[in-house]
Amino acid sequence: MEKVRKSIRRKGHATTIGEVAALAKVSPMTVSRVINGNANVRDATRERVLRAVDKLGYTPNLAASTLAAAQSTRVALIYTNPSGAYLSDLLVGVLHGAARAAVQLVIDSWDELDAEGERRSARALARSVAGVILPPPLGESKAVVSELVRAGIPVVAIAAERFREDISCVHIDDFRAAREMTEYLISLGHTRIGYIKGHPNQVASQRRFEGYQAALAAAGIAPDHALVQQGYYTYRSALEPAEKLLTRRNPPTAIFASNDDMAAAAVSVAHRRGLDVPGDLSVVGFDDTSAATRVWPELTTVRQPLEAMADAALDHLLRSIRNKEREHVLIDQVVQHVLVKRDSVAAPRRGS
Repeated sequence: MEKVRKSIRRKGHATTIGEVAALAKVSPMTVSRVINGNANVRDATRERVLRAVDKLGYTPNLAASTLAAAQSTRVALIYTNPSGAYLSDLLVGVLHGAARAAVQLVIDSWDELDAEGERRSARALARSVAGVILPPPLGESKAVVSELVRAGIPVVAIAAERFREDISCVHIDDFRAAREMTEYLISLGHTRIGYIKGHPNQVASQRRFEGYQAALAAAGIAPDHALVQQGYYTYRSALEPAEKLLTRRNPPTAIFASNDDMAAAAVSVAHRRGLDVPGDLSVVGFDDTSAATRVWPELTTVRQPLEAMADAALDHLLRSIRNKEREHVLIDQVVQHVLVKRDSVAAPRRGS
């Protein structure tokens, strides 16, 4: 480690890939794979290498040879997502990647646009940028994506399953993640598990609900439609659903909300009703955004590595832009999720 520090201080010394590898405690081949966007690298290893790259100021030969082109490259991130915590984590990843790649980043909200407005905006956007990153739900908008692809603009969708072959996607396995979370609750003894669904305009919402249902079925727990309520991924949208669940004659012993904002709302409703979390009610969320640690108790949740996903999406987008004269580099990358256990979950009380 000391040798790396000395080499950085030598005037005019260019950091080598070997020094990056030494700092990250990986092989030079692994550093090369990360820099070139190879998907066959563990997320934790990728993050360690990128931190070493940033710390040492390493500039790969490929990046150096295309730096002038990269500086004039404009890419856009367009969003309509209602969760502020989700967007915050996503933007950190994109901004980190944009700074590292020396590209111009355009960020815009289309919250107020109807379907026709989105189509017109997509056509206009295609004339001013070289590539576009689309978080949900825009990443699943056939109209928006069609306009961009028709104009020859590379598109990468984040946190959305691939629905056409001419765009790239970076996402987790939402079905598997929700199934694992439900299985965890069942393993503690919960059999009445309330569920607050996500916005129906996103495929991930349905996949998470299907994962919840699959875990119940595998455990032999009959579905109870009264334990399922509709939310829309905002804090306020989950207040009434949580109230309905907790005012039932036989209320659930656990609530699984399909994002952290809605789980935080469920905790708030429980506290207002004098319930102890997790003593009287376990609550879990999804995404592991900052909302998960802003409530008491902190939420057990599924970590969707949004920053790393956004950074990877930008890397894929830039490769497609630079290969535009040839065949686009299209990928469908599934990133590993993590079940994060915190203090909002406990076994149900006896007799519950």
